[in-house]
Amino acid sequence: MDNIRNVVIIGSGCAGHTAALYTARANLKPLVLEGHEPGGQLSLTTLVENFPGFPEGIQGPELIENMRKQAARFGAEYQHGHVVRADLSQRPFTLNLGRETVQTRTLIIASGASARWLGLPNEQALIGHGVSSCATCDGFFFSGKEITVIGGGDSAMEEALFLTRFATKVTLIHRRDQFRASKIMLDRARHNDKIHFLTDTVVDDVFDASKKEVTALMLRNVKTGKIWDLPASAMFLGIGHIPNAKMFEGQLDTDQDGYLKTKDYVFTRVPGVYACGDVQDRRYRQAVTAAGTGCMAALEVEKFLEGEGR
Repeated sequence: MDNIRNVVIIGSGCAGHTAALYTARANLKPLVLEGHEPGGQLSLTTLVENFPGFPEGIQGPELIENMRKQAARFGAEYQHGHVVRADLSQRPFTLNLGRETVQTRTLIIASGASARWLGLPNEQALIGHGVSSCATCDGFFFSGKEITVIGGGDSAMEEALFLTRFATKVTLIHRRDQFRASKIMLDRARHNDKIHFLTDTVVDDVFDASKKEVTALMLRNVKTGKIWDLPASAMFLGIGHIPNAKMFEGQLDTDQDGYLKTKDYVFTRVPGVYACGDVQDRRYRQAVTAAGTGCMAALEVEKFLEGEGR
């Protein structure tokens, strides 16, 4: 009996589910390994209003569950667990899941990127309720409000500048008095009247979890030790993401931050291995773009296996 899979998909966010749907409809019987963050970033989001086809919006977890059901209906198989190690040196590729191994003729990596969080006592309870790592996803909900952005690099400046479209005031909080951001991005932020800077300052906590909304941040000046509360309606993290690609170190090309490098959208340097979604896209990071590259990867897998007569 042949236990080698035609295609294994790592990750169960928008990219992974879309790849599963397309490969399942091509009768390739995909196996989806759900990863350590099943559902990806959308599972941490509340109302999604920018995914086409939902004029009234849809809850993030519901959208993900609908995608999963749609792919499963056509024969996609889902399995809990994440890849500990991978051997891409020969085909079939071998994936180690800790207690078992899986072999596959092709591989779609849709393992996403995890947002960097501050690790505050009430932070996780308020994700999707005023704590966010995506300004383009959630900025609209805070029109006419005073909000905060945490960070000192280009990501933070981009978030802050984008959020000035909605907020009456954006306070950018950074733990040092020097910024990692490029000069052009920093200058843009400094010349925007809506952006105010708080340097040498860290966030010790965010309130109010009991109300299920952000009402204030507890701040601390790292030089003076002064602690105070800053009223705010939202806290956006601009401290970057961590691509979930460590299991491929030394086997696939990555950029300086660990994102997988691809050619022609989804091709890695190993034939038969494709990458899609946030694990290779540090620029757009949207549900709809992740779904698009998931589709591309699936179509390339189908073409690759057809070329081998499968």
